[in-house]
Amino acid sequence: MAKTSTRDRMSNEINAGSMADIAFLLLIFFLVTTTIVEDKGITVKLPPWSEEEPDITKLKKRNVFSVLVNAQDQLLVRGEPARIEELRGRAKEFISNPSKLENLAEKPTKAIISLKNDRGTSYDAYLTVYNELKAAYSELWDELSQRRYGVPYSEDMPFAYKKAIREEIPFVLSEAEPTAFGEE
Repeated sequence: MAKTSTRDRMSNEINAGSMADIAFLLLIFFLVTTTIVEDKGITVKLPPWSEEEPDITKLKKRNVFSVLVNAQDQLLVRGEPARIEELRGRAKEFISNPSKLENLAEKPTKAIISLKNDRGTSYDAYLTVYNELKAAYSELWDELSQRRYGVPYSEDMPFAYKKAIREEIPFVLSEAEPTAFGEE
């Protein structure tokens, strides 16, 4: 039997010295080029901070559309139990007051929607109510835009048109401080 020298044997090793460098460079490349998607949430413009005492004016009860969501996710609209399916229609009627009723808003510029929830209110119920109230305004803006300009209200319409519509029907949704769990 002949002896084999180490020179005759094939080397089965792979040089892995630069593998760590390549993996590190790929990691840096993916970290730099990847964009992280952020949740937008609800875009609400908060009033500016002020050290002065707020001017508390008397509001006419007829101009306030109060919506309360309690800890059991039940809805009270102006003190009466209501279903979520009715909320959008009732809010639109309140804001526009087409029949000029005495118990609805005097005009759209004076209409205030007050949303109050309980600390026990589910997030899903809160968002559903908020979306219905926002949709009421969106439908009113769209109807006014169709009547006045013949085009639906959208983000790509001229700024002057949007401003005129928003001045006639301003989005006024006041969110009150949540009550303690199960208080109301």
